[in-house]
Amino acid sequence: MITFRPASPGDPDAAELIREYFGERAAGFPGEYRPTLPAPDAFTPPEGVLLLVEHAERGLIGCGAIRRIADGPLGTRFELKHVYTRPSARGLGTARLLLEELERRARDWGARELVLDTHHTLEAAAALYAGRGFFPIEPYNDNPNATRWYGKALA
Repeated sequence: MITFRPASPGDPDAAELIREYFGERAAGFPGEYRPTLPAPDAFTPPEGVLLLVEHAERGLIGCGAIRRIADGPLGTRFELKHVYTRPSARGLGTARLLLEELERRARDWGARELVLDTHHTLEAAAALYAGRGFFPIEPYNDNPNATRWYGKALA
């Protein structure tokens, strides 16, 4: 059984997962990876949420977040951030369930669009996003670690 627990980026469990995520990204990143740690209040409902993913037998296995950003062409826009599943828990469908839960919360808070940025080397992530209905969009930010931007209408 998988459950979701809201947390602050400053929560020790959340900080551990975010450090793991950044470490994994840096290890496989071509060139200099420049992560930005989220502020402790970065994901505060209803402007955002950071969810920790817990598995009944495996314990803490992942995280992901959404946050409201400047409105886009469709109106209220939320951004997907820090989607991560520990390697030992991959293949369980966790990321898909996490995306569904984050989308649900974004809709509940009035989001008309969900966007994200990623790097072209993350092919498994690109497949996950495409499978959830995300499509390529023009860049909406200047993230130096991103080479691809995706969006999904929620309305």
